[in-house]
Amino acid sequence: MTGPVAGIGRVQWISMETFDAVIIGAGAAGMMCAFQAGRRGRTVALLEHSTTIGRKILISGGGRCNFTNTGAGPDQFVSKNPEFCKSALARFTPEDFIRIIQTHGISFHEKKLGQLFCDKSAQEIVDLLVAQCKGAGVNFFLGCQVHAVAAMGPAAGQFLIQSSAGDFSAESLVIATGGLSVPKVGATDFGYRIAEQFGLKVVTPAPALDGLVFVQADQKRFEGLAGVSLDATVACGEASFRENILFTHSGLSGPAALQASLYWHSGSTMAINFLPDLTGNGLMEWFTEKKRRGAKAEMKNLLAELLPKSFCEKFCEAYCPTSTPLPQLPGKTLEEFCRRLQNWEFIPARTVGYQRAEVTRGGVDTDELSSKTMEAKKAPGLYFIGEVVDVTGWLGGYNFQWAWSSGWAAGQAV
Repeated sequence: MTGPVAGIGRVQWISMETFDAVIIGAGAAGMMCAFQAGRRGRTVALLEHSTTIGRKILISGGGRCNFTNTGAGPDQFVSKNPEFCKSALARFTPEDFIRIIQTHGISFHEKKLGQLFCDKSAQEIVDLLVAQCKGAGVNFFLGCQVHAVAAMGPAAGQFLIQSSAGDFSAESLVIATGGLSVPKVGATDFGYRIAEQFGLKVVTPAPALDGLVFVQADQKRFEGLAGVSLDATVACGEASFRENILFTHSGLSGPAALQASLYWHSGSTMAINFLPDLTGNGLMEWFTEKKRRGAKAEMKNLLAELLPKSFCEKFCEAYCPTSTPLPQLPGKTLEEFCRRLQNWEFIPARTVGYQRAEVTRGGVDTDELSSKTMEAKKAPGLYFIGEVVDVTGWLGGYNFQWAWSSGWAAGQAV
């Protein structure tokens, strides 16, 4: 969706096709909205800048599409206004989408933590959505570059869209163009520019569900650990996630790190518990029991009973460099070492960036939209759905559920 976004006075409009609704973006949210509107008897044009439908769906979930999460609810979403997502999520639930899946005979499985994946391929989800759209009479325009959008007047009511596929007019215009994440599939800032053109505020976008990059000192501290994975709890502010973390050449990845990145802002501190099973004084008690039994090994060798050996060597080198056997280690030194292992604090330099981020945090300010219909309060007939809106879910199917729910909500109104 590249190209200038201009007002009516700067564009020469020619003869055009007229629809009840034009939806820009044939991703998850856009197609859900399209076939919901089509089922209501609305004439719908779905404009997609790529020649391939649903490219982000196709690469999701390792090619099997984590299409929803059975536990999806408002608590798993981040927004400047956490109340906003409640209406749409309550009116179109994971069970509602699962019923559509089952009607089409798509087999699926739960991987973990309520995450549902196709047994075969993400292509099945795209095929389902396309079939639903075609069955509802939706008109696809692929390889369609939108050059300009304008409204007929201050009260809107009629939108004009100039594109490489011709010009369109519509009573309703839906922006479903996503965020800035995964630029290789064509992500752009088109949706934000449209919002700003119509006077809507945009919460500053940022990469989210993304890997973390260490500052130089921490990169040096953990140098050589790339590929090492372990079970840990990663916390950022009040949010805390326990899953695997994965050391990379420059920092951390893995589900727990990605989840926590959703809550991270530049300059804020994160904390990792590398031994979350040993709660309270459990780690000190473990070492005390080792002493009682006469253990005389160095800390790095003892710790290797609990954690990967390469990690133990690096962590001990940084925080317990002495070769003193456990029985001779001062109590305060041991206590401080245990504290660090279970509350290692660090400030990331940044996240990896949009090229690796699963989603974009931020987007069109929800104060500007109706939580029931996704319609812009300042521009009647203009709607924003999916990732372009300032509603971002956890890793694990939550963002697809927001696409289905917000797309469904707008589809009942356009």
